[in-house]
Amino acid sequence: MSGKPVGIDELLERVREGLDRVGPQEAFEAASAGALLVDIRYVALRERDGLIRGALVVERNELEWRLDPQGSHRAAEATDHDLRVVVICNEGYASSLAAASLRQLGLHRATDLEGGFQAWRAAGLPVTLR
Repeated sequence: MSGKPVGIDELLERVREGLDRVGPQEAFEAASAGALLVDIRYVALRERDGLIRGALVVERNELEWRLDPQGSHRAAEATDHDLRVVVICNEGYASSLAAASLRQLGLHRATDLEGGFQAWRAAGLPVTLR
């Protein structure tokens, strides 16, 4: 590798330029229209704050394996590369990087939720407590 190292803030800005990020209401409507919401928050946050009903829970370190439509470890929901995927983390940072990674796998409609789960909850959208 050559060139100047990129800091995380610059990397985040770069990957977000390639994403059509969605807000909470748009994510809710996308899910109603067949998009797959994917919650990558770690278990302690899900237990503390609850879940989005219908969202596929996939730990971040398993995301690419579970969402690759050609992968041997894919989730049943990972049907094809045209699937609209909205990745959700806690506050909307890690999800941008995760969505960019999914795009590299050919999931060209992958994006993330601006503000993450916290924005979803603040918008008053449905949350299921464990």
